[in-house]
Amino acid sequence: MVLETWLIKVKKTISHSFDVVRATPPVTNKPIIKKSSVGVLAFEIASLMSKLLHLWQSLTDKNVARIRSESVWLEGVRKIVSNDDAFLLGVACAEMVGNLKLLAESVSRISKTCEDSNLREFDRLFDEFAITGRDPHNWLLSLKDMEAKNKKTDRYVTATATLHKEMDELVVLENGLKKLLHNNKDHDAAIKEQKIIDLQQKLLWQRQEIKYLKENSLWCRSFDTVASLLARSIFTILARIKLVFGLGHDYPTSLPRSLSASATVYPSENPNTFTFVSGPLMKGPPKLQENVSSTHGFFELNSQILKPPSTTLGAAALALHYANLIVVMERMIRSPQLVGVDARDDLYSMLPNSIRFSLRARLKGVGFSASDPVLAAEWREALHKILGWLLPLAHNMIKWQSERSFEQQNLVPKTNVLLLQTLYFANQEKAEAAITELLVGLNYIWRFEREMNAKVLFSAPTSMDS
Repeated sequence: MVLETWLIKVKKTISHSFDVVRATPPVTNKPIIKKSSVGVLAFEIASLMSKLLHLWQSLTDKNVARIRSESVWLEGVRKIVSNDDAFLLGVACAEMVGNLKLLAESVSRISKTCEDSNLREFDRLFDEFAITGRDPHNWLLSLKDMEAKNKKTDRYVTATATLHKEMDELVVLENGLKKLLHNNKDHDAAIKEQKIIDLQQKLLWQRQEIKYLKENSLWCRSFDTVASLLARSIFTILARIKLVFGLGHDYPTSLPRSLSASATVYPSENPNTFTFVSGPLMKGPPKLQENVSSTHGFFELNSQILKPPSTTLGAAALALHYANLIVVMERMIRSPQLVGVDARDDLYSMLPNSIRFSLRARLKGVGFSASDPVLAAEWREALHKILGWLLPLAHNMIKWQSERSFEQQNLVPKTNVLLLQTLYFANQEKAEAAITELLVGLNYIWRFEREMNAKVLFSAPTSMDS
């Protein structure tokens, strides 16, 4: 009776609440329009934000100084890529601009679904900003505002990555429950029932956690919100690139005063010491500096710089192949005694015809004996010297390529390997000469190890001798 009375009171209260709502006059203000959220696209957008954060980080004063003091002065770069600072820095600048352009294209696709007409015009406004520096909607941020925005972006990325992980865990739990419900092998009904109850409780908690993460991640943000964040990042990063690399023709040469290039570097007389002064890293790649407002467009001219000359491994599509070849040889040189005949044949099958011809010419007239320990030691020293400057370029080439493969497109920030630090722009003739030298030396120390092992086996006492 008490319960029935309480239920009647609850019903009357609810009914009264509805009556009040119905009696309330409508608000004359503009209707509230709930903007659509990005939903499952949150994961793609988080990956995009992650890459923008990483690109911005690569443009800090410390990392920019490292390009000039380390990347450009790698021994392998100077030997087989180029010793022209302007060219190398131009490649570094062009690569960053190219990466930003790819990210901007993704932002443009997202912005097409925005309600804000300005955001829907992002691609046109960005191209105009790249050429003239015109920023009618004040998307360019100061350093202070950019850092604050990056913290907010980083929180979104972290929450969205956690959401992805928890949603995967939810699928595992759901599949576990289905499997348990269809499992008739468990003879103890009480145990099975308890397992089901436990899994259902875990599922409840997991769904609550996912709901919380959706509300605090990119999942529930509107397209306008994320596009606005991305657009401001893109504009500010491009401005930073132009400031750092001195691309000031028909373009504002400084960002808002709180965003400066106060710790970029000029080359000094001693390449190992650098003076930190206010100003750009370089005078700018000539093509971009002189033609930034041409009808061809800023980004088209930039892509020309990234096109490898016909004399390079990149143009011959051999950069990655040679990188893998060098890594294989390094392992063989490190332990020649473990290299079998089959492995040696496999290595030879990896060689293109150009290297095979030069290798045959180098080995012509070489005797079959390799028993000189002094010569073997000299070859080992020579090989390690070559590998000392060639191997880093090979490793960088493999890393650079793997980071751009489809399988590696995730939320993890990328490393700072630049294209100029790889074999992509390496001179083909010089690279093949170095590889041939490694093969000749490897051939000698491999035969030397085999002859030494054969002598040991031949001289070992047998049971008949004893």
